[in-house]
Amino acid sequence: METECVKVIRESSDDEMVAYYLAGELTSERFGEAIRAELAARHLPEDVLTRPDLGDENGNRARRAVLAATRGYGQDREMFEHFPDDVRWVWAQLMPAELARVRYIEYSYWNELSDGSRLSVDAARRIEKGVRVFGVSNDRFLAAAEAVKRGDRFPPLILAGPHDEDLVCLEGHLRLTAYALAGFPIPLDCLIGSAPALTRWTQ
Repeated sequence: METECVKVIRESSDDEMVAYYLAGELTSERFGEAIRAELAARHLPEDVLTRPDLGDENGNRARRAVLAATRGYGQDREMFEHFPDDVRWVWAQLMPAELARVRYIEYSYWNELSDGSRLSVDAARRIEKGVRVFGVSNDRFLAAAEAVKRGDRFPPLILAGPHDEDLVCLEGHLRLTAYALAGFPIPLDCLIGSAPALTRWTQ
């Protein structure tokens, strides 16, 4: 999986991806409430997400169940429709040029924001021009971009694709857009999944 643009740091796992996915969305204005509701329904504390012990299989099983209920993980629906089971997960460093090629998921809002390209750099140009999609304010993107410029730290992007040259954002669309608005100032350590069967998911 390593190319001149992608430096693999270490191997990861499905369980680590699930933990980071849920931790990232827990702070989301759009998805955080649903995750908290699912945790409450299962009588689980938030620290099962914020302080995950990947060596605890009960915790791993609980997180998989929460992600299945909220985002369709392992159920071939929502964000994980056409998402295969045999994905290799690694931590890798992506350079700015590689980050600029990462596409959004196929979804009406992101398609419209990027003028059909599904690229964050195109979305950033439209945001800078004041284009608003479906009446949704761009303030969250602009605020996050300012935080990037200040050097604030964010949860890692989770990306997936059949190979390095065809990566799609699985979790972190707002952050990806903020990095684009800030000009992708630094390389980023990302959690990346790869499998030939992801070709269908990335379409």
